[in-house]
Amino acid sequence: MHSGSDSDSFDEGDLTVRGRKAKGKGSARASEKGKQKAKDQGYAWEATYVRSWDTVQEDEAGSLTGAVADLLARGRRRRLLAPAAAIRRSIIRHLVLLLDLSASMTDRDMRPTRFDLMLEYAREFVTEWFDQNPLGQIGIVGMRGGIGERIGEMSGNPQDVLRAISERHKLEPIGEPSLQNAIEMARSSMSHLPTHSSREILIIFGSLTTVDPGNVYETLTSCIKDRIRISLVALAAEMKICRELCDKTGGTFGVALNEGHFKDLLFELIPPPAQQNTGAGAGGAGGKMSADLMMMGFPQRLPDTAPAALCVCHAEMRAAGFLCPRCGARLCDAPTDCDVCGLVIVSSPHLARSYHHLFPVKPYSAVMTLDNAPSATCHACALPFKNTPTTSVGEGMSPFDRYRCQDCKNDFCTECDVFVHDVLHCCPGCET
Repeated sequence: MHSGSDSDSFDEGDLTVRGRKAKGKGSARASEKGKQKAKDQGYAWEATYVRSWDTVQEDEAGSLTGAVADLLARGRRRRLLAPAAAIRRSIIRHLVLLLDLSASMTDRDMRPTRFDLMLEYAREFVTEWFDQNPLGQIGIVGMRGGIGERIGEMSGNPQDVLRAISERHKLEPIGEPSLQNAIEMARSSMSHLPTHSSREILIIFGSLTTVDPGNVYETLTSCIKDRIRISLVALAAEMKICRELCDKTGGTFGVALNEGHFKDLLFELIPPPAQQNTGAGAGGAGGKMSADLMMMGFPQRLPDTAPAALCVCHAEMRAAGFLCPRCGARLCDAPTDCDVCGLVIVSSPHLARSYHHLFPVKPYSAVMTLDNAPSATCHACALPFKNTPTTSVGEGMSPFDRYRCQDCKNDFCTECDVFVHDVLHCCPGCET
């Protein structure tokens, strides 16, 4: 009995020692796995950098020409899919930009964070939006802590809008977003606008939840009644309420797959949207939209040497500015609405730049053969075309880098084709 108990105690001790050894091996193995995982993830400071060289594909010869041509082909295909006929659009736009400032914007699935990337693209969006829509106005509203926070008032001056989103420390993400509160705040700021201007809400949303005080579908019904178009760019995933907000108001909805796709979705909303036919109640008999005339005033610009006077928009003493042609009030910027008489103040260059959206340049067709070529040089820049075709070209691209206008029958190079459709907005051959 005694010897058996000794053997039993020995066996238990042996098991204890073996268990400790196994535990030591397991912890060592887990430590090795942790080191390997940390090695694969890299350093923390590398999270703020984008490995742009991983997204560029070289061809067999080691050249990047194919990657550049692919980007140009993608832009050409996008223009070919766009309608070339004249469409009725609103050139006087009022847009409220809703920014998600919730805690979910601190995620690092987009470099460096969703919040920093959103602010960077928002600044670029505002600059490009005002360049193509000089008669429009933008307001900024933030969503954080379950409420809607007004960040910037509705303004037609891009510097004022950029100044509102330039101070990062005042926009730190916190709490949960509220779609209903933010949309109600944006809707109230556009309730006084005239019917000839478009009312739009653009939401950049990175959360999967929304904290609303009431029924958000009642807010959706109010937006439909007020003819407010809601568009949304989601950074996380698609939500049913986000999809319905866009579909029922005539806006667009998209989920960003990466940083580049996020910018593409955002910049696709820069051109003014086509006006919707709201039926006989809004457009007259037969459901046709009526053409309403609106009164505009072209102000007189004052030099910096002019005597200082009180401006009606900021109640400050300013020397330079504009004079309202109806009441003579001094204004700081144009375009704007006169605070005294309510006249829409615009300048002729702004009106001319807004006009190209109504009559866009038709897409040029790719020249596949050199038969009946009008000239050996580009009609715009006068640089010679190449005579040897490229062996591999993307869809919609010309092997000779020639693109022909169907109206004037002149040929243009690739760079001039992009410049005419994206910047100039008028064909040099048709204008001469």
